[in-house]
Amino acid sequence: MQLYNKLSAKERAQLIDKAGKNRLTLSFYQYAKIGNPQLFRDHLFITWDALDVLGRIYVAHEGINAQLSLPADRFNEFKTHLDSITFLKDIRLNIAREQDDKSFLKLKIKVRHKILADGLNDKTFDVTNKGVHVDAKRFNDLIENENTVLVDMRNHYESEIGHFKNAVTPDVDTFRESLDIIEEDLKDHKEDKNLVMYCTGGIRCEKASAYFKHKGFKNVYQLEGGIIEYARQVNEIGLENKYLGQNFVFDDRRAERISNDIIANCHQCGKPFDIHTNCANEACHLLFIQCDQCKEVMENCCSANCMEINRLPYEEQKALRKGQGNSNDIFKKGRADYLPYKKDLRNIFEVLKQKAN
Repeated sequence: MQLYNKLSAKERAQLIDKAGKNRLTLSFYQYAKIGNPQLFRDHLFITWDALDVLGRIYVAHEGINAQLSLPADRFNEFKTHLDSITFLKDIRLNIAREQDDKSFLKLKIKVRHKILADGLNDKTFDVTNKGVHVDAKRFNDLIENENTVLVDMRNHYESEIGHFKNAVTPDVDTFRESLDIIEEDLKDHKEDKNLVMYCTGGIRCEKASAYFKHKGFKNVYQLEGGIIEYARQVNEIGLENKYLGQNFVFDDRRAERISNDIIANCHQCGKPFDIHTNCANEACHLLFIQCDQCKEVMENCCSANCMEINRLPYEEQKALRKGQGNSNDIFKKGRADYLPYKKDLRNIFEVLKQKAN
C-alpha cells in the first residue's frame, strides 16, 4: 500500500487544474500523548490521501502540527475523521484568510521528535502549566494597558512584513533564540508586567507561555489561535484591527494580508514592499523581499553573482552545485551582507525605554 507521495509538484498542480475544484487551506495543532507516532502517521496518510489532502504534517509522541489543504467539498468528511480521533474531536481549525488552490502540492506526513522545533527539554518544566488564553477582544484590551509588554514569538522574517502595533519583535532566526532574549530583557519585570505573546496560529505560544511561567513570570497571556484566528474574529465581530501588514504563512502563498499597511521594504532598493520571494539560483534559494522592479532588473535573483549563475545552462548549474550542498543563506532567510535594506528590528529593552519616557 502506498504510504508516501509519488507525484511531483508539477504533476499535482496539473491534477488540481483538471479537477477544477476549490480547495480549502487550514491548519491546526494539538499537544497529546501518542504512543505510536509511526502507526498514527500511517493511519493519517491512508485516510487523508483518499480525501485528496495535501500539506505538511508533523507527528510526534507529544502531538500533531498540521498545515494542509483539501477540496472544499470534502471538508465535512475530513472533519468527521478528525472527530473520530479522541484528542482531535472538536479541534479548532484555523481557516486561511486568503485561499489558494495550490497552497500545497504534496502530502508530507513526517514523524518527528517534536511537533515544534523549540530546542527545549520538556522534562525540566511543566508544559501543561500554560498562560491565560485570550480572544481577540480581550487581547485588544490587554495590549492597550500601559503595564503590558507585547511580544511577537515569531522569527525576524515573519514579523518584518507584519506585526501588531507596539509589539516587540526580537531579531532572531529561531524560536529558541527569542526565549532567552525575552527572559533577559524582562528579568526585572517578572511580577509587575503583563507578558502578552502571539504567533501565527498559537503553537509557539503554547510552549513559550509554560516556559516563562516556569521562569517566574506571574502574568502570562497568549493570543488564542494566533494571528489567523485574531483576523477571523476581527472580521466577524467588527473589532478594531490592531495588526499591521501581512501574516507570514508556511506554504506557497507565503503570506496573508491582514491590513493594507506596508511596513517592510525591498531588501535591494528600499522601496516599501512586503512580498517575499526565493532567489532563482537554486544553489542559493535565499528567501528575501524583492519589489517588482528589482525582480525584473535582477531576474528574480538576490545578487549579481546569483544572476550570473542562473543564466548558465541548467547542466552547468548542476555541475557547479555538485558536492557543494545548498548555501547557508537558505536557512538565514533574508540575512545576507549584500542586501542593504534588511530591516533591523527592535529588542525588548528599547521598547521598555520608550514606554518609560
